Amino acid sequence: MTTRIGPLALSRRVALGALLLIGASAQAQSLRCSDNGVREGDSKLSLLRACGQPTLSDAYCVPIYTPGDPGRNGQVQPVYSGCVMTDEWLYDRGPGNLAAVVKIREGRIISIRFGEQGR
Repeated sequence: MTTRIGPLALSRRVALGALLLIGASAQAQSLRCSDNGVREGDSKLSLLRACGQPTLSDAYCVPIYTPGDPGRNGQVQPVYSGCVMTDEWLYDRGPGNLAAVVKIREGRIISIRFGEQGR
């Protein structure tokens, strides 16, 4: 005996499967250097403890803009309101391993990317 799945039930299953795939791809990256690893959200101190000093580092200030008042034409122009210091640390993990670029803002890891040579 076969069970028929109606079009509504089928579309719900397809939508659920798509949501599961999206959720799996949105997981935070992690970096394992020694016996310990770090992931997005961990502190800069945790990164130093796990991976040591980076091969290269860069620091720059990312501008912050806030919405301003509407101009004569009704368009809202962004207003510069300062910047936030951001660090990028490059870890050369040796032959056979992709380089890792760790971006740090306000003392926390905000991203980990692999296979790049900095920004």
